[in-house]
Amino acid sequence: MIEVRVPDEQEGTKAVVRAWLKQVGDAVAENDPLVELETDKVTQEVPAPVAGVLAEIVLETDAEAVPGALLGRISTTSRAQAGVQEAQPAAVPIAEAPTGAPGPRPSPGISEVETRLSPSVRRACLQHGIDPSRIQGTGRNGRVTREDVDRAVASATLVSIGEPATAQPRQFSAQDIPHDRMRLTIAENMVRAVSEAPHVTALFEADFSAVAAHKAAMAAKGVKLSYTAYIVKAAAEAMAVAPAINGRWEKDRIAVSPTIDIGVGTALGEKGLVVPVVKDVARLNLVQVAERLDDLTRRAREGRLDRSDVSGGSFTISNHGVSGSLLAAPIILHQGQSAILGVGKLEKRIVVRELNGQDAILVRPMAYVTLTIDHRVVDGHQTNAWLTRFVEVLESWPAA
Repeated sequence: MIEVRVPDEQEGTKAVVRAWLKQVGDAVAENDPLVELETDKVTQEVPAPVAGVLAEIVLETDAEAVPGALLGRISTTSRAQAGVQEAQPAAVPIAEAPTGAPGPRPSPGISEVETRLSPSVRRACLQHGIDPSRIQGTGRNGRVTREDVDRAVASATLVSIGEPATAQPRQFSAQDIPHDRMRLTIAENMVRAVSEAPHVTALFEADFSAVAAHKAAMAAKGVKLSYTAYIVKAAAEAMAVAPAINGRWEKDRIAVSPTIDIGVGTALGEKGLVVPVVKDVARLNLVQVAERLDDLTRRAREGRLDRSDVSGGSFTISNHGVSGSLLAAPIILHQGQSAILGVGKLEKRIVVRELNGQDAILVRPMAYVTLTIDHRVVDGHQTNAWLTRFVEVLESWPAA
């Protein structure tokens, strides 16, 4: 028997078993997707470590899955494979069981596709009265996933199980948005963060003139850079004046991370957001940071992030200005971190600057920046020192 366990790498968030993709008695090939785990950030498929037959499921759907927990067991012996396959011939649909054989038959009006659903998906379809054959599956080989069911419920365009195709769609209130597991977990984490850490926010303003000039010059050379890449690099530079910003609260100490691993909040529409992490930013140049960000953001919106992509962050950036917000404060701290940077909308504003000893009224691209801190870890003078250096790096960016 080969044990299948929850991967050890997990960022402290609670994972649950979302769906088993194989059932006891099913033959599996090495690296076949075996079971889906879900946190508030990613849905991860755990592959079969060896070829064989799934002999036991230990953690059922919706069970909590802590790192290292035993998920199930795979039998690799040919004798065991043959015995299980004889006992459970997967190729025979339920509806074609021998006459007089015991066992349930599909309910009237339910498509045969239901026999291929995971337990959580089947349960959700029954709960909402949904015919799974009317859902376009986005999983492997067109499999209907729990997310597909959640979207179908929200769209309010499905026909109830057992109703003819000409029946009117089930009606939902336009204000109703069904919770999915990601939204519920995000909510739990936000409440816990606020209750555990005293949040304090400081506000500065940054002039992006130098960054805009450098960005334009690099674009003329064929190098496309985002403002977020500059913000990530400037944040890493600012850590030198206040290392505790890159730390976290522990019962016996403030643990400062040896590397600067910066998470960047990425919106997923109605599904909430994820925070992919750019690892060891201090060792990357600006172009490398931009390339990492582009790759992580694209895969986040395609739902292809791995657990390693969202784990290990020591600091987080929330660029809420991309959606039009001038200011957001406080921003809820990410679990296990002591600070989060908020960046507001970049817009041209009138400012007063001193030129040749005289006050001058100028138009500059400006943005409000906030730093929300865990006041157990960081004090006001460290917060202001960090923001001062962060703004200084942006406003003194060298010409390209």
